[in-house]
Amino acid sequence: MTTRSRRETVTFRHPFRIKGIDRLLPPGAYEVITDEEMIEGLSFASFRRVATMIMVPAASPRGSTMEMISISPVDLADAQRIDADAPHE
Repeated sequence: MTTRSRRETVTFRHPFRIKGIDRLLPPGAYEVITDEEMIEGLSFASFRRVATMIMVPAASPRGSTMEMISISPVDLADAQRIDADAPHE
């Protein structure tokens, strides 16, 4: 089965939370990786999402390492909407 990964950077202007991550994350740019697999048997290339992960700073005391955490794309969109709706400082 053919798979591909898409990477994008999302930026949060305020501290934020995403369901599945048990801590408040600081504002900043975050890499989001989406894995997709090709749907076989079609006469055109079509892919379906099979996983979405976000790279976040590791929880203390691990220091400056990063963690890749699986998240729901809906939860990511909710966090982005809340961040965009937050009042500017």
